[in-house]
Amino acid sequence: MTAMMRCGGVSSGVCGLAVWLCAATSGLAQTDARLEALEERAFQEAAVLVAPCLVRIDTVGGLEQLSDEVTSAGSTTGLVVSPDGHIVSSAFHFASKPASILVTLQDGRRFAAEQVATDRLRMITLLKIDAKGLSVPTAAPRDSFRVGQWAIALGRTFEAEAPSISVGIISALERVWGKAIQTDAKLSPVNYGGALVDVQGRVMGVIVPLSPHESGETAGVEWYDSGIGFAVPLVDILAVLDHLKAGRELLPGLLGITFRGKDLNAPDVLIDRVRFDSPAEKAGLKAGDRIVSIDNQPVTRMAQLRQALGRKYADDVVRLEVRRNDDVLPLEVRLAGELPPFASGYLGVLPSRVPSTDGAVIRAVLPGSPAEQAGLQPRDRIVRWNEIDITSEAALADQVSRLRPGTSGQLTLRRADKDVQVTVTLAAAPETVPEQAPSDASAAGDPQENAATLKTGHLDETLAGHDRPYWLYVPDSAKTGRAHGLMVFLHPSLDSQEKAMLSAWRPECERRGIILLAPKTDNPRGWTPNDLEFLNDCVAHVRQQYRVATDRIWVQTTGNAAGIGLLAVFRQRETFRGAALLNPPPVGKLPENDPEHRLQFHLSATADTTEATKLERSAKSLRERGYPVVFSTAQSAPLVEELARWAECLDRI
Repeated sequence: MTAMMRCGGVSSGVCGLAVWLCAATSGLAQTDARLEALEERAFQEAAVLVAPCLVRIDTVGGLEQLSDEVTSAGSTTGLVVSPDGHIVSSAFHFASKPASILVTLQDGRRFAAEQVATDRLRMITLLKIDAKGLSVPTAAPRDSFRVGQWAIALGRTFEAEAPSISVGIISALERVWGKAIQTDAKLSPVNYGGALVDVQGRVMGVIVPLSPHESGETAGVEWYDSGIGFAVPLVDILAVLDHLKAGRELLPGLLGITFRGKDLNAPDVLIDRVRFDSPAEKAGLKAGDRIVSIDNQPVTRMAQLRQALGRKYADDVVRLEVRRNDDVLPLEVRLAGELPPFASGYLGVLPSRVPSTDGAVIRAVLPGSPAEQAGLQPRDRIVRWNEIDITSEAALADQVSRLRPGTSGQLTLRRADKDVQVTVTLAAAPETVPEQAPSDASAAGDPQENAATLKTGHLDETLAGHDRPYWLYVPDSAKTGRAHGLMVFLHPSLDSQEKAMLSAWRPECERRGIILLAPKTDNPRGWTPNDLEFLNDCVAHVRQQYRVATDRIWVQTTGNAAGIGLLAVFRQRETFRGAALLNPPPVGKLPENDPEHRLQFHLSATADTTEATKLERSAKSLRERGYPVVFSTAQSAPLVEELARWAECLDRI
């Protein structure tokens, strides 16, 4: 390949400059000013080498999105990877499925681009333009990466000729479960898809937003300009480039298991659940198995297993060894790109909110439910499901969450000091809100120590550490010590709706024991991913001040606040149990249902028939992912009453 086409080729001058820089760093005789000049020159030379390989990308149009604050807008960057017009960029830019894509080269030529395929493990999208003889970069070998070495982040969005430059260091390797280099260079959507370059002008990686805790096009985008950024090694992208060129979508490899305990560094890898019809189930893995090795590498912690699986694609085969009782069994598993949606079974009881250690006490039986059909009654105490002892309400909820609709079981009840056995068949979650959902807000709890000083009523507050406002409504019943539900209301752009919400919800807060928390934003664009920390800290602060029921915390939104509301519940599944969305934009593809962290949805439309029809399709899409969903067209006051009953049932089993 000619020097013109190898824009990342290392010239003797640049090599000499790199050596000179290293010598200057260690030489005590060099002045700080001299060293800074050499560093700046090295960065500029490295950028010059890669600049012809960087392109500007503009997108036009696209599908209606849940929130334009969580997708890319404006120009961004791509990196040429083949002379015949193949370009890679961050999948973040294409989450809205743009109608057209325009690529501008360094020399000013503009081309329409087609989207060829996406690597959804590393969140890299491949584009193709009709061009020949393009410059391509030299990829830095993996063994050249060092923690502490210079890292130069390049993007092309502001000027056609010169790329934008941000300088930092490599702060960690093998991050995001083995997929990425971490850098402290400032990264943002404008250089997502750009290059992370070493001082020799070799491309170490392609800049993308990533998160170790979640997946998807927008995962990690809230960290931009934070000093925490990631780049996918270019050598890894080139290794699968032929698959992408062939139009093959590359999906993360899924096993289909969950583990007991959440500590990734705990010295045990014990399987808790095996998903139905998953690769793990097909290979013969069972709940209670201990994974002791993967691909001949010992495994003693969950983090090691996740790291080993982090680079695997769908259809990759992994070799596991599991300990079952006293035997070690070798198993071969072909990973899948998608797991069948899982919907938990529905019994139809509201559990007691006074925790028991001797069975699960029923507070109410919901009308039309399998529990009602089997003859269960309030104050029954369920002590056994088939051969499994039920010691508490949480244990019953866990057992039912593992079973699918249509599963039958024999319950042993304790009723008036007698054991009664009944057979029950679980159903699918209902698509309507019960007409009756009795509250226990008036029941007494253990008084809070600070009850005398606890503030109640309508409160305007400012959150320390953020210097941002929020308001609360706290019923007087919060002083009794009974755990209350917590609604987090997120208002639409430039309309706090404080007066209307307070008027509509005050009676239900008093009647059902609900604390209403309403953070505020004055951003004319509305909520953004950067607000998530503020929202989470608001919730944590209220939970510190008041006794909140952990299984009755939900987000409620109106209009365009739905995007941040859904982002919050999916990123904080351990906190939130549901989302109620009034007149939201159409809901796109969302993460799959997680039976360990139950989420329920209520979608309501007060708009015209066309908008209601769109929202009904969103409800159907959520149900197909396994979520319990209610779709409603109730109006005004009846809607508030319905939402209050829906929230009352968030802890249903």
